[in-house]
Amino acid sequence: MKSLFDKIILLGRPASGKSEIIHYLKNTPIDEREKRFHIGELIEIDDFPMLWTWFEEDAILEKIFKKPRLHSDSAGYFLEEYLWHLLIERISLDYQKSVRDLKDTKEKITHLIEFSRGTEHGGYKEAFKHLSKELLENSAILYVNVTFEESLRKNRKRFNPDKPDSILEHGLPDAKLERLYKNVDWEEVTAGTKTHLNINGIEVPYIGFENIPSKTDDPELLGPALDEVITKLWNLYNN
Repeated sequence: MKSLFDKIILLGRPASGKSEIIHYLKNTPIDEREKRFHIGELIEIDDFPMLWTWFEEDAILEKIFKKPRLHSDSAGYFLEEYLWHLLIERISLDYQKSVRDLKDTKEKITHLIEFSRGTEHGGYKEAFKHLSKELLENSAILYVNVTFEESLRKNRKRFNPDKPDSILEHGLPDAKLERLYKNVDWEEVTAGTKTHLNINGIEVPYIGFENIPSKTDDPELLGPALDEVITKLWNLYNN
């Protein structure tokens, strides 16, 4: 039996609480984290920094070089839907490179892969097609479930206009959040199965973290909630 998760794929709407969960885990001492959550040294792979780099490059091309934007229009929407899937391919590639470089320390590591997808740009159904089998093997999914209204509330609350590139403080304009993430296909993707998803031929255990009322705003609530949900996920993972 394994002692640690190899990979946790953390999903949910923007501002659902994913970043706060990661922050809590990172600030839990490693010995305690391994014992309570079966999570080792964390290596994070998140598509937001990749996406934000594209936006910054497009702004430079447009403003400095007077050249066409490569990835997004001036309002910050991708020019092509396949760019959303390219980000998932990038996540798989970054995981492959990380494992290559870890060598003998891999057993001490838990990779944490984070992204959000709405039906407007293909949803999780399309995104999952671009996760590599190498990444999916020995992985588990934790889905942070909030309504669109709660996502909107928390997105407004966390947004810091002086740090739009920050993992913990970035946000979307209301109209953009509504267009991209009001509708998600998580219930459709998980219909007919309560414990595992078959993704590209790999059976991946999953569990939902119900975050209404919000537990991720208060560490005293978040800790016990994570104890409960990750214990359930761990039991699925080892069976």
